[in-house]
Amino acid sequence: MARIDRQRVQSSFHRGAGAYDQHTPVQQRVLQHLIQLIGQYPFAPNATVLDIGCGTGRLLELLGHCFPGTALTGLDLAPNMLQQAAERLPATVRLMQGDAEQLPFGNSSFQMVLSSSTFQWLDTLQCCFEEVRRVLEPEGLFLFSLFGEGTLFELRESWCQALLNTGRAGETANNGTHRFHDSEQVRHAMELAGFRDISVWSGLEQIWYPDVPHLLQAIKRIGAGTARPPSGGGLGWRRVLHEMAAVYCERFGTPDGVPVSYAVIYATGKR
Repeated sequence: MARIDRQRVQSSFHRGAGAYDQHTPVQQRVLQHLIQLIGQYPFAPNATVLDIGCGTGRLLELLGHCFPGTALTGLDLAPNMLQQAAERLPATVRLMQGDAEQLPFGNSSFQMVLSSSTFQWLDTLQCCFEEVRRVLEPEGLFLFSLFGEGTLFELRESWCQALLNTGRAGETANNGTHRFHDSEQVRHAMELAGFRDISVWSGLEQIWYPDVPHLLQAIKRIGAGTARPPSGGGLGWRRVLHEMAAVYCERFGTPDGVPVSYAVIYATGKR
C-alpha cells in the first residue's frame, strides 16, 4: 500500500484554503456535532484547548462563542489555512503551524485536545495519539472525529471497476484512492497510546451532486483530493476517468444526481 504523501497533503490544503468553508458541508455538520459533544463534559471557564488540524478556524470560532474565556490554540500543517483562521479569529487565539505527529508543545500543556476531519490524512494513528496524550494534563480529554472506512466508497468501487473495464486490472490494488482507518484501528491506537475511558462510534453523512464531474471538482476544490498519487497519466488515464464516471452513474446515480458518502468516526478518551 502506498504511503500518504504528507507534503502533498500540505500543499493541497494550502491551495484549497480560500474556498474550504464554502465546499465542506459534511465537515461543517461534524463541527456542530463536536460542539454538542463538548458541551456534555465539564468545562472550566479558563480551560486550555488545542485544536489539531484547525483549518480555517471554524471549530475554534464556535468554541469561543460557546465557551467564552477558554484559552484556545490551533495547529495546522497548511500556512494558508492558518491565514484564513487568523482573519476569522480574535488575536487572543494562538495559531501555530506544525505536524500532528510532532506537536510543538510541552508536556501537560492542555486540558482538552480536539480535532475534526484531520486524522484520516495520517498513515498511522498511534504516533499522533501518543503526542496528544503527552501534551494533555492528567485527566485531560481527547475528543475527535475523522473520516473512516466506507468514506467515498462509491468512488473507490467505481475506480476499481473502471480499471478492470479498461484492461488495467493490475492497478486496482493501488488506484490512487484514499484508504481510511476503521473504528477498531482507532480504538486500538488509542489503547496503545495509553488512553482510558475510550469510546468510539460512527455515523454516516451523505452529499449529493448533479454529476460526477461536479463531485470530483468539489473534492479537489477543498484540497481533499487523494493524498496518494495516481498510478498513471496521459490519454490512458483520461479514458479510465471517463469510464469511472460512467460506472459511478450506472451504479449510484439517480434522477436527482450522484451521492458521495462519508463514514464519520467519533472518539473520546482520557489521559
